Parts: sequence; C-alpha cells; structure tokens
Amino acid sequence: MPNSNHSAVRSSRLDSQTRLLLSVNAFFVTANALSGTYLGVYIWKASNDFAKVGWFTLFNYVIMALTFWIAGNGVKESNKMTYLRAGIFISAGFYAVVLLLGSSAQNWIYCLGMLQGLAAGLFWLSFNVVYFEMTDANNRDRFNGLAGVIGSVVGIVVPWTSGFLISRSAGGNGYRLVFAISLGVFVGGFLLSFLLRHRKTRGDYNWLLPFRYIVRRRTPWPALFGALAAQGLRESVIGVFIGLLVFVETGSEMRLGQFVLLTSAVGFVSFYVTGKWLKPSWRDKGMLVGAASLALSVIPLFFGVGFVSLLVYGILSALFMPLFVIPMTSSVFDWIGSDDESASLRVEFVVLRELALCAGRIVGMGIFIATVAATRKPAIISLLLAFVGSFPLLSWYLTRGRLRVGMEGRRSGKSPSPRLKSAK
Repeated sequence: MPNSNHSAVRSSRLDSQTRLLLSVNAFFVTANALSGTYLGVYIWKASNDFAKVGWFTLFNYVIMALTFWIAGNGVKESNKMTYLRAGIFISAGFYAVVLLLGSSAQNWIYCLGMLQGLAAGLFWLSFNVVYFEMTDANNRDRFNGLAGVIGSVVGIVVPWTSGFLISRSAGGNGYRLVFAISLGVFVGGFLLSFLLRHRKTRGDYNWLLPFRYIVRRRTPWPALFGALAAQGLRESVIGVFIGLLVFVETGSEMRLGQFVLLTSAVGFVSFYVTGKWLKPSWRDKGMLVGAASLALSVIPLFFGVGFVSLLVYGILSALFMPLFVIPMTSSVFDWIGSDDESASLRVEFVVLRELALCAGRIVGMGIFIATVAATRKPAIISLLLAFVGSFPLLSWYLTRGRLRVGMEGRRSGKSPSPRLKSAK
C-alpha cells in the first residue's frame, strides 16, 4: 500500500486499468440502454398492464439483492473477475431468451425478472468492488463524473437509435433486432473484460456483517443505509414509470427515444461539469441543491401529464441529478475506505450498500404496483411522482455532515481508500 506522503499528493488522474473498467462499464450500459429503455414498453404493449411491468421489476430487485449477498462470498474468496464476466454473460443470455420467447415473453415475466436480477447482481457487485480498489478519494468524483458522462452519451445516441429501428420495422421485428444487437454488445463487453487484471481480496467472507452494521451504533452505516434506501426508492419508480408514461402519452417509440436523447444531452453536460468541478468540501451543499431541485422538478406534472410536462421534468432531473448522485456515491465509498480495517471488509460493505439500494427499490416498486393497481388518475400519478421524488432530501438529511470524509482523509495525510495492487 502507498505511504501517507504519496497518498497525500496522489493525482486525480485515472490509470489505464481504471479507464478500461470505464470501457467495460460503457459496453454494459450501452447494451442495457439499447433494449432496457424499451423492455418495459415491450411488456406493456403485450399486456397493457402497468402492474405487470412492476412485477417484472420487483422480481428483478429481489433476486438482485439475494445475488449481492450470496455472491459476496465468491467475490471475496475467489476470483471477482469471474463473477463480473458471469454477470455480462447472463445479461446476454437474458436477451437471447427474450428473443426466443418473442411475444410470449410477457407470460414469463417473473422468470425473466429473476434472470435479469441475477445478471445485474453479479455484474454490479463485482464492478463496484473493483471500482473501489482502483480509485481513491482523490479521483473518485472524477471517475463517477466520467461514468455519468458515458451514461449520458449512451443515452443521447442509443435509445434514439433503438426507437428509430423499432418505429421503422413492422410488427415486433424492430424489438427483435434491438434485442439481438444488445446481445452482441454484451458479448463485446465480455471479451473486453478479460483485459482487466484480477485483484486479490484477503480474508473470509463475513455473511452477517452487512446486517449487523445496519443497526450498529457509533458508525455511519445506519444513516447511510437509510440514505441509500431512499435513493433506491426514488430511482426504482422514476426509472420504470417515466419512460412508460412518455410512450403511453405519445404512442411512439420514436418519441420516447427523442425524450431520452434530450434528457441525456442535458445530463452529459451536467455530469461533466459536476464531475470536473465538484470538490469534497462542496459535497454537502451540492447534494442539498441537487436533492431539493429533484424534489421540485415534479411541479410541471401537476399542470398535466403530457409529453411537454414530462420532458420538462426529465430535463430538470437530468440537470440536477449529478449534484445528488456523485456526492452520494463517492462519499459512501470513501467511508468504506476510511481506514485499513474498513477497506479489508470492502466486499461486505459493498454488499451492504447494494442491499440498502435494493431495499429502497423493492419498497418503491411495491408502492408503484399498489398505486397503478388502484388508479391511473393523472392527479394521483403526479402525487406518486412527487412523493417518491422527495426522497433524495431524506438521503441528504441522513448524510449531512458525513460527506467530507475524503477531504478529511487527505488533510490528515491518510489515504481513505488505498488502491490495491493487482495480482501478479
């Protein structure tokens, strides 16, 4: 591990392996963006049932949470890169199954949801552990900013392209073509991942540690768990519902692609600026501004749920999301690496982080299913979005004063999360 003098002056630049990790992430995000934007629409068109989309997503999150916890053992005690590649491979398999099932896929939504949850759990657990090992408090905001920029660029180009292909193809041929392209991109990401070096993790996996720290006093984790759950609750409902509403209001996959293009373009600029200029000392205030703005961005929907109001909402959300999500993500990982003991338990703490997000997502999806099963009145839908959209404020409240750990580590001459050398 580097000495304190070295870590105190460590550059915020990213090395070749870290850039490669961003590339693998780009392949995974691109493949999901090609089809994921329209997967909910595909299920809804076959079933005309919002709740069915919700059940698919709920099973996804439940299995994802179980995968995080169970796979944590293999990620810590075995080769974590194997689990990352397995996540990409199973994601490709998911779209292969959807292609084989065709229009009957809606009859298998529970199994499909579980399969996608397994793939996502394996990939994101491994990815986040490797991300933690490759970065430190000096360059974590930069990495997250670049990841956001990549996601926004993908969002600008890919969903619009998918919408164009779907809208120009007869019947379900466009969906089948897009799912096939996604499968191919996943294969590309799978092959690229072999260039990532394996980093050994010492020690045995502590199965119960993630649950013990949820209630352990005198640690930040009870508050961080609540903050992450609040983040997950918002993202689950917004992530599923907004795209569906755009399609239902317009009846056009092309218009949905245009919506994602415009909001992603705004997100691209915002992520770039925030990732470049946001300093650890500004995280607290920046996150408050982001959380409050996300809560207020739902106001246009109270004047009517239509394409224009949804677009305004999407643009405002994309503009302020980086101010919320970059401090939130960076600070949690800074806490994981706040000392040598915590860093040695990084797999367990990453599992804890992911379980918190999944807990919020599961609760959020339960609220979504209950609401759309009871009513589809625009006023109730707007209230639902306003309710879940306010949860970032809870995240800020629970983490306020805890967001400067990276800066404190540098001031003390300690490295909150020393990068770990890859195995020879």
